[in-house]
Amino acid sequence: MTQLPLTVRRAIELMGLYFLGMIILVGKDIITPIVMAFFLAIMLLPIYRFFRKRKLPESLAIFLAVFSLIIIVGLLVWFFSSQISNLISDFPQIKANVQLHLNTLSKWIDAKTKLSTEKQAQLINEQNDKLLNYAAGILSGAASSVTGILIFLGLLPIYIFLLLYYKDILIRFIYYWFPKNQHSKVGEVITESEAIIKSYLIGLLIQISYITILLGGILLLIGIKHAILIGAIFAILNLIPYIGALFGNIIGVLLTISSSQEIWPIFAVLGTIAVVQFLDNNILMPRIVGSKVKINALITIIGVFVAGALAGVSGMFLSLPVIAVLKIVFDRTTEFKQWGLLLGDERNQASSMKWPLLKRAPKNAKTS
Repeated sequence: MTQLPLTVRRAIELMGLYFLGMIILVGKDIITPIVMAFFLAIMLLPIYRFFRKRKLPESLAIFLAVFSLIIIVGLLVWFFSSQISNLISDFPQIKANVQLHLNTLSKWIDAKTKLSTEKQAQLINEQNDKLLNYAAGILSGAASSVTGILIFLGLLPIYIFLLLYYKDILIRFIYYWFPKNQHSKVGEVITESEAIIKSYLIGLLIQISYITILLGGILLLIGIKHAILIGAIFAILNLIPYIGALFGNIIGVLLTISSSQEIWPIFAVLGTIAVVQFLDNNILMPRIVGSKVKINALITIIGVFVAGALAGVSGMFLSLPVIAVLKIVFDRTTEFKQWGLLLGDERNQASSMKWPLLKRAPKNAKTS
């Protein structure tokens, strides 16, 4: 059998990427919960194996593992509902604080420009009405999507249970796709993917916990209102690489402005977030997750935006573990090694490229 030319193979790969993106875009409501259930099922494997070692039946061990996840999710829902209810109860005070900040801004504009107070008041009232209408639109949209969220949350434990129950069939199905002389590589990919996914997801749970406690605790000691809610929101949004931290800062500032009549809490919140994020990025998270997930920053950012465009917010959360698994697969194949190189962060000291402009010399090379 003759091998296809290199250009034809590359064209087929690009066409495959295009059709894969279209499939995800069209079937995201079906694919996203299955992919999320797959990662959660892998994370629950240690709990399942713990119960199996205690000689429990397989179905009961799977049920207990899934039930433990349901309890954790229930506690998170209770926590956020209680925090949001406290925020809603402070709504009259929030409205007064926002009005005070707008009046301060109006005085500053009056001192710097010739805009009359009446025009400023009219402009502020118009913007205030637009803001309230926008908030009402968000709430109505969230209320209309409650059914979809409930269906998603209802299907998730069912998918997890069935994935764990039929895991042996799924693994055998993967092996049947490859000849026997490649089964050892397939086993390596499966084992390493499981290890990295468990390490990464458990590390993320630990990250959410210590960021919420550390950030919320410091803000609480400073005297910031809704400190724990700010810490929890930032911790969850921080799971989205790069852009999540930006939105976390914005929400933290908005919550602080609305709950205080002074300006200094804003700088306190921003400074505390910066310190906690520095500790997280440079000290805590590398020690927890380690250096197993070697994805370069460019691919991470592109992957987050592409996954968000294809599958929404859930796609952003899933982008990094999906890319990590793809890199493991690509690195162990001869046909797709170039894709594994593109996803990775292994920057060699010297390049083998033949063009002088693109070739990078070693650091210890002598310069004339």
